[in-house]
Amino acid sequence: MSNQLSSPTPLAAMRSNGLKGSIAMPGDKSISHRALMFGAMAVGETVISGLLEGEDVLATGRAMSQLGAKIEKRGEHWHVNGVGVGGFLEPNDPLDFGNAGTGVRLAMGLVGTYDFVSRYTGDASLCSRPMGRVLEPLKSIGVQVLEHNDGKLPVALRGPSMPVPITYHTPVASAQVKSCIMLAGLIIPGITTVIEDIFTRDHTEKMLTGFGAHVQVTTAADGQRTIEVEGLPDLRGQEVQVPGDPSSAAFPMVAALIVPGSDVTIENVLMNPTRTGLLITLQEMGGNIEVLNERVSGGEDIADIRVKYSELKGVTVPPERAASMIDEYPVLAVAAAFAEGATYMPGIEELRVKESDRLSAVADGLKANGVECIEGEDFLTVEGGSGKVEGGGRVKTHLDHRIAMCFLVMGMAAQKDVSIDDSTMIATSFPTFTPEMTRLGAEFGRPNN
Repeated sequence: MSNQLSSPTPLAAMRSNGLKGSIAMPGDKSISHRALMFGAMAVGETVISGLLEGEDVLATGRAMSQLGAKIEKRGEHWHVNGVGVGGFLEPNDPLDFGNAGTGVRLAMGLVGTYDFVSRYTGDASLCSRPMGRVLEPLKSIGVQVLEHNDGKLPVALRGPSMPVPITYHTPVASAQVKSCIMLAGLIIPGITTVIEDIFTRDHTEKMLTGFGAHVQVTTAADGQRTIEVEGLPDLRGQEVQVPGDPSSAAFPMVAALIVPGSDVTIENVLMNPTRTGLLITLQEMGGNIEVLNERVSGGEDIADIRVKYSELKGVTVPPERAASMIDEYPVLAVAAAFAEGATYMPGIEELRVKESDRLSAVADGLKANGVECIEGEDFLTVEGGSGKVEGGGRVKTHLDHRIAMCFLVMGMAAQKDVSIDDSTMIATSFPTFTPEMTRLGAEFGRPNN
């Protein structure tokens, strides 16, 4: 499962005459990570179709192989032969997750509770991101943190000989933290409980249940959710169909809204209610977006989305919506730049601890292209240009795939080309972004600046 990123490749996007056609999304990254992990700890074979073959997910696959699972691609499908709950082998080398924050945080729960030493590392970007939010609850289970770099990677863990179940109330709205504790609970006798005040993406709950785990979810009147996981389940290999990633769909969706004359259908998109915040927000801004061919596969809602060019208006995004669209705020900021009036996005401090400080990176990129904005500690306000953005700027991506793609989208509708300092990391989540967008009518080339 080897696949290494190449040296930096700058890229520019030019103004398009209109995007038209259909585009299929790469597999959802969150579900792809979990499909490999859950398959690795199930008994028997898991067959995965539609797996996102981006570098983040491939890194998770390599890590699962180091733990004893057998993973190979045959034709269009990935086959995972798992080791059963409690069956992971002590890895000889550090588990290197590259740029995959989801992969490493979930793996610390999945593997860190084993009574052996496991080490975790990643690329420069991942090694700058905070891991304390998962290390603290793991400590309360009895996991020893043998090494860490001020709460960041590289990290070394050793699980207790007698792990104890815990009840953990998540201090931040994070599906990664929730999932880490749930996965740790799988090899702990008894019931491990996670309480969250804000409903975060629930792929772990749904998929673990599908693999045979006993997961009980109750929701209080105020929306607080309690998730109980019974330890030592008998997980069985499954057939998993990975739907299209809504976070990737965000880029052609916004591009079609802001490029005059566009009419694009995005196929096979995951419509889990915890992932549709951007779609709802764009509709509130006046976006012409139709949800078509709604269906259910593997317990998840899926649909096709038809998007046409629209004259957008600025809105205030409710802060409680952040959990359902945290990865999509950068490209929402691009849509807001073309809207009439201001768009206010509060409650987005989580953007500061992503692959980069996305809040700062987006604000800098907007300003470099003539867009007025105000960056606060936990908010961003974008002053729309009523359909026009000057462009012409060179954007620093900070090794962040979403920053790269959102400003290429801006260039498709700006008055002047918009360029980015590197496009190689786009492969972590959307390897076919450039050829697929070109097929719709986008134009890319070498930057002039």
